[in-house]
Order: sequence, then C-alpha cells, then structure tokens
Amino acid sequence: MSEIKIFYKEKEKIKVARSISALKELDKKDIIWIDLLDVSDKTEDTLEGFLKIEIQEDEEMEEIEMSSRYIQTDDSIVANSNFLKNNFEMEPVNFIIKNGILVSIRANELDSFNETFKKVFVNTRNFPTGYHVLVALFETRVEKDADLIEDTTDMITLLSQQINAESDHVDEDLLVQIKDLQEKVTIIRQNIMDKQRVISNILKCDFFPEELYPRLTMIIKDINSLFDYTRFGFDRLDYLQDTFLGLVNIEQNKIIKIFTVINIIFLPPTLIGSLYGMNFDFMPELHWQFGYLWALGLMVFSVVVILLIFKLKKWL
Repeated sequence: MSEIKIFYKEKEKIKVARSISALKELDKKDIIWIDLLDVSDKTEDTLEGFLKIEIQEDEEMEEIEMSSRYIQTDDSIVANSNFLKNNFEMEPVNFIIKNGILVSIRANELDSFNETFKKVFVNTRNFPTGYHVLVALFETRVEKDADLIEDTTDMITLLSQQINAESDHVDEDLLVQIKDLQEKVTIIRQNIMDKQRVISNILKCDFFPEELYPRLTMIIKDINSLFDYTRFGFDRLDYLQDTFLGLVNIEQNKIIKIFTVINIIFLPPTLIGSLYGMNFDFMPELHWQFGYLWALGLMVFSVVVILLIFKLKKWL
C-alpha cells in the first residue's frame, strides 16, 4: 500500500501530513522526516525537486559494496541498510538526510518504523531534527535484532532438549531444523554487520550532531554484544549438529551389529546344511536312520553355542 508521511514541527508539537502536495505549504526548517512507502516515481520526482536530492533506484539500494551503501557529500548523507522482517527476509531501506531532514524510502511495512512513529509522537522533544529520528530508527532496529537472537536462542535450547529426549530414535527432521536455525543466525549476523558499517561511517561524519555520538557509540557496543551472541549460537548449533550425526552413527552401528550377529549365528547351520547337501556317493550319515535329526540337532547346538559365547562376551 502506497503511503507518504511528512513529519513537521508546529509550535511545540509534531504533526504529520500524508500528501506530497503538503510540501508546498510547509517551511523546510519545520520538516523533520519524510517517510515514503512504496510510492510512485512521480512522488519521488517531486520530492527530489523540493529537497534537491537524488533518490536511488532499487538496484542501487540492494548493492552490497560499501561505496554504494554509504555516500557522503558536503551537506548530505545517503545510506542503504537492510532491515529484517519477522520472516527473516531482508528489506532494503534508503536513507537520505540533508539539512536536518530525513528521507526514508522503502517498499514494505516494517515494525521498526511503526515503533519509531509512536516514539516521535510520544516524546516530541527528543526529535528536533531528522538526525535524531535516524538514530532512533537504528536503535529500534538493533533492539529488534536482539529480540530475534533471543527467540533463536530459545529455539536452539528447545531443539537441544528434543535431541536429548529422542537420543534412542533420531529423527532426520532435527537436522533440517538445525540447518534452518544456522541460516537464520547467519541472516541476523549479516543484518547487524550491515548496521555496524553504516553507523561506523556516520560517526566519521563532520556535520552530524555531536550530541548524538554517545548514542551511536552505544549502538556499536550493542551490535558487538549481538555478534558475541550469534557466535555463541553458531557454536551451539555446530555442537548439536555433531551430536545429531554422532547419534545417527550410533544408530547405524546398532543396525550393522544386529545384521552381523544374525550372519554369525546362522553361519554354522548354513555350513552344516551345505556340507550335507553335497552329492557324494559315500557319506556315512546319508543313509543313516537318524541322519536328519543329527544334522538338525547339530545346527541348533551350533546356534546355542554362539549365543552363549556372545552372552559371556557381553556382545548382546
């Protein structure tokens, strides 16, 4: 759904306009934040002309190279960052900040933005410029990433308990779950690394308000802590994967052991049957009255002896 929000100051309050035409009636000094959600090219062109900026194409927003993700001029910053959705899909967001006005361009709804909207209206004094909004957006996103890591950690713990509970019978679906969690942790790690790069570059900006540097530094510290958690998650998942494969090997060894025991048990009876099945003319037991019972008893006796040996050796 296409939507535009223009946050502007009016006296001591922050209000929002929902039409691009409102720009004609507003003073640039009063505008704090312009959020574009899946808007038309015409709307983007109008905004470019009003703020004298250039909005990047979708292909440029998705570029991985650092040269495309962060661009700084004498009076503006252009930053591309991926925001994670609840389904672990990446949503590229383009940020442009010039003369204290923040412009955000995205294609889909994001919880981080919805929560920041609420913060802007609840604590209007904390958002005098677009710089403050940008920092709040990154703070909210990092908090969301921390929640995702916590949820993933809970899933890893649950999976570990499930593997321990089903150690006698290993379900192959558990390996699929381990691989899925490894993929999710990787995505989270890539996402927070993306934030770290952008914020590190913002800290080098000479016109970014110095009063926000402590908050940016705190975000970097939080991100470093999240890196440690993701590394711990990787280690746990590697351990679970090794444990799972070990249990699979044990189960396979048990099956091989059963077949081996069966083969050994029936080897002497097979040998006896093969021996008396040979077509020689002179075999002492061939015409004996009790020859059949003798051969049958010999087979049973050989099986019992082997079973007793296995029992004594504790192989069964």
